[in-house]
Amino acid sequence: MSTENEGTEVPADPTAPSAPAAPPVPAAPPAQPPAAPASQAPAPQEQPAAPPVPPVPASAPTHAPTPAPEAAQAPAPAPEAAQPAPAYAPAPAPVPAPAPAPAHAPAPAPAAAGAGWPPAPPAVPVWGEPAPAQPPAAPRRRNGGLVAAVLVAALVAGGIGGGVGYWAAQREDVGRNGSTTVSSSEAPASFKREPGTVAAVAAQALPSVVTIQAKSGGAQGEGGTGTGFVYDQEGHIVTNNHVVASAADGGTLSATFSDGRTYDAEVVGRAEGYDVAVIKLKEAPKGLKPLPLGNSDRVAVGDSTIAIGAPFGLSNTVTTGIISAKNRPVASGDGGRSNSYMSALQTDASINPGNSGGPLLDAGGAVIGINSAIQSTGGSGFGQSQAGSIGLGFAIPVNQAKAVAEQLIKTGKPVYPVIGATVNMNEEGKGARIAEQGAGGSDPVTPNGPAAKAGLKPGDVITTFGDHVIDSGPTLISEIWTHKPGDSVKLTYERGGKATTTTVVLGERTGDS
Repeated sequence: MSTENEGTEVPADPTAPSAPAAPPVPAAPPAQPPAAPASQAPAPQEQPAAPPVPPVPASAPTHAPTPAPEAAQAPAPAPEAAQPAPAYAPAPAPVPAPAPAPAHAPAPAPAAAGAGWPPAPPAVPVWGEPAPAQPPAAPRRRNGGLVAAVLVAALVAGGIGGGVGYWAAQREDVGRNGSTTVSSSEAPASFKREPGTVAAVAAQALPSVVTIQAKSGGAQGEGGTGTGFVYDQEGHIVTNNHVVASAADGGTLSATFSDGRTYDAEVVGRAEGYDVAVIKLKEAPKGLKPLPLGNSDRVAVGDSTIAIGAPFGLSNTVTTGIISAKNRPVASGDGGRSNSYMSALQTDASINPGNSGGPLLDAGGAVIGINSAIQSTGGSGFGQSQAGSIGLGFAIPVNQAKAVAEQLIKTGKPVYPVIGATVNMNEEGKGARIAEQGAGGSDPVTPNGPAAKAGLKPGDVITTFGDHVIDSGPTLISEIWTHKPGDSVKLTYERGGKATTTTVVLGERTGDS
């Protein structure tokens, strides 16, 4: 027998012969048993136990119901030939037992010899009544018997198929797992991120990044939040000048690590022009881990970046992006009297107010820049306003920041390279023009200074400095400050429509003025 529930044809019942052309005539009329009154019919059951099967005459012996599997395997045994069974119409559909039958609806008796054909239909069987054995000689039982056989075979096949499937699945689960219970797996305790992933880099860097709280010494106690990172084991922290400027004169500073430890700090030195500052923890703990410093000169556009900081005060925030541009001239400020200038690394990693002073890392976890400014749609120019990120963030290259930090740790004051000339800061697109008059009525070109020695005069327009095109005064200053005092740099200037190339040896200026 097939265990499929669908698609398999069930063979015809072998016990149901074809209907004869004429009604059969029994050899001798059997004794007529009295018909059972309708009032004695058993009550219907709510759930059917088996498909309906036509009943046998009252004179036939009653048998226990045949189990379903055996019924599908072999036909019921035939009764003795001396007791012919009456003919029946096909088994009707099961219906509830009727109310007490009226006098004109008794159960029909077996057809007598010579009676009209076909005989009257039998009483409707009760649904769920045990199915007795069926005689093979019923002439019109073929259709009803076939339907019953099909139903029984389908039920048996479905039961066997479902039972076998459940048994096999249970055996397989028990054999493999020892239990049929299915539970979700857990990550192993030894799970580690692969080196070089953002998660792995962040896990290494976060313990060396601090959130800085600055508060002025005034009555109003103004201040702000920024970020910094551990520079050495002595407790020096590198950050932006504009992060700590409010606390520089009589204010208070604190630095909080990612594990919640907070330490008081003090300003070591500030460079307004570079927007770099160094603070130091007053009671530096042992075991500080400085972040490794990379080489910003080797950074390429498209390199991955990771920014860590406290945007809007949300400490230990990690964002990612790429280097989207290099040598971007940026002049930024926080509303103070001085602006800062940088030839910045541009990144699309999300940088917001509070990220200032935090590290910009490469894919290996080395610092390549200090997050300092953003371009936003909320205002003009670059700065540290409360506008949010639009994917244009700028970082001070770490090579420049390192030189400034070393100078601040050593002397407490910044040193700036200069050319000894005043340039116009408002013109753009045509180079950096040397002004006709210096600040406060001074000479625009310092006598015997670097520019004067290189042959520059007021009104000259500097168009290139080193390998970079100059389009404005801020761009020229940004490029000058990527060098050190004493460096020799080639520059091109125009005078009267003629371009001239010369070499200038950079001078120096100490402190902010």
